Amino acid sequence: MGHDYSEATSSGDESSAPRDVNAASEIDVLAVCATKLSALPRESAHRALSYLNDMFGYAARSERSESGGDSSPRPGRASERFADFAELFDAANPTDGLDRVLIGAYWHQVIQGSDDFESQSVNTDLKNLGHPSTNITRDLDNLMNRVPRPVMQVRKSGPSQQARKRYKLTREGVRAAEEMIARTQNG
Repeated sequence: MGHDYSEATSSGDESSAPRDVNAASEIDVLAVCATKLSALPRESAHRALSYLNDMFGYAARSERSESGGDSSPRPGRASERFADFAELFDAANPTDGLDRVLIGAYWHQVIQGSDDFESQSVNTDLKNLGHPSTNITRDLDNLMNRVPRPVMQVRKSGPSQQARKRYKLTREGVRAAEEMIARTQNG
């Protein structure tokens, strides 16, 4: 993957792609990657690709296509509309404890850009706004038991019931949070 980009193109633009690209080498790398990734479960393959994209500084395809080719924030993107958790919480206006937890999770994962979130950090943010969960683990378990499931547990560190757990919003969870925000902003 180490291309020599020092050779200028015919236009004299140093930043353009090189004329001499070893396509066979790239195809070999793609074949190996495809073989290795196809042996993994879908979620594992996605994590591996995300890691490689981050490692080499590439934007994900959906970010490039939605923003016209780069990964800069789009106008109206939630991360631009809400300066802090309090603004998001106010905009979403969650009516019950589970919706509050869902909005807290959305803040950490989508707006802050985390791959996943810890239950304690969501509850700390809720406490700061005066809306703590009386039992954050139970609330997240209840969300995981919904169909379709808006949240899933992705990691647990430690053997006890009090072990730190990490969670992730599913597409359904992101959609539900965004619908909650849109509902209050549209009417």
